[in-house]
Amino acid sequence: MDQQLRYTLVLKVYGEDKIFGPGIAELLEKIDCVHSIRKATLEMGMAYSKAWSIIKTAETSLGFPLLSSTTGGAGGGGAVLTDRGRQFLLSYRKFETIVHDFADEIFMEMFGAQA
Repeated sequence: MDQQLRYTLVLKVYGEDKIFGPGIAELLEKIDCVHSIRKATLEMGMAYSKAWSIIKTAETSLGFPLLSSTTGGAGGGGAVLTDRGRQFLLSYRKFETIVHDFADEIFMEMFGAQA
């Protein structure tokens, strides 16, 4: 049986350790939409403590905050992306798109008859 060939490509940004990848990008995008870390983690099925851990690790490695958050209370808490956090996320997504587009082109060039 002939099978349709495909590939996967996952882009991760490293310093000494992994700093940023598709998981944290999705988390930040969800936080940006719902303005809440807790709501974003519930939508993703991710533990709140894990979300904070990966955000803090990324912030420490990058040297700037990705989020600005306020603790809950009478007015409720919330979280928003910082300007630098938003720019880093947008740069990551743009890089990801460019690399995937190039990879798609090369994949078709190399495996086009089988893909």
